[in-house]
Amino acid sequence: MAVSKVRKAAASVTEAVKPWKPESRTALVRRARKINRELAEVYPYAHPELDFTNPFQLLVATVLSAQTTDLRVNQTTPALFAKYPTPEDLAAANPEEVEEILRPCGFFRAKTRSVIGLSKALTEDFGGEVPGKLEDLVKLPGVGRKTAFVVLGNAFGRPGITVDTHFQRLVRRWRWTEETDPDRIETAVGALFPKSDWTDLSHHVIWHGRRICHARKPACGACPIAPLCPAYGEGETDPEKAKKLLKYEKGGFPGQRLNPPRAYLDAGGRPAPPLGAA
Repeated sequence: MAVSKVRKAAASVTEAVKPWKPESRTALVRRARKINRELAEVYPYAHPELDFTNPFQLLVATVLSAQTTDLRVNQTTPALFAKYPTPEDLAAANPEEVEEILRPCGFFRAKTRSVIGLSKALTEDFGGEVPGKLEDLVKLPGVGRKTAFVVLGNAFGRPGITVDTHFQRLVRRWRWTEETDPDRIETAVGALFPKSDWTDLSHHVIWHGRRICHARKPACGACPIAPLCPAYGEGETDPEKAKKLLKYEKGGFPGQRLNPPRAYLDAGGRPAPPLGAA
């Protein structure tokens, strides 16, 4: 259904889009929630794009994902977790050995300090367990609100909004908010939705930003929510040209996870290759 929805949009979007008009608060809420419903149909398999099997792995992977791709993190963490499977193991690690493993992620010295530091804090202050509260998570080295909400939402099932660069870009394009500060964006967007929607909303928006609504050249002509978008026309509007801009499974390419969920594979997504694969 998701793929056919994109194709249908590509064929008729130019006829569906109308000049944008100012809207009331009520209209904004309705439009925002409709966008989320539409994206839920396009990405029914949306999930965290970092490989993990427990809260500790997700926490470390999220810290490592700063200023690099989830794909590169996923290609790097298997070696890290094979050698240091627990916070206690990583806390006692030789920093130079960790740096060598993390080198492909970029900023590997700073990231080594962060993951060893947070592992020591988990070991010393939380009994080697990742805490399930925001106020505790943000005390850990290298962990801010964005990282904390990723962990809370996906490892503990506690709703949160993940305001990454994709999320910031899209919610401003959609005129859900004019805020630029991540905390203010989180508050403004959160007010438009029930709290129970926050985690899935984050996945839907981030996936759309990675696959269709790109930073430099959004694929407007292949966008299933184009009629709801005030920024339609900022990118390629020709349906055939726009389809060539689609990324990951929408463009027929592998995703970012080496071990994606079964729902993603069943929908036609392909796992990413391991580090060093041709």
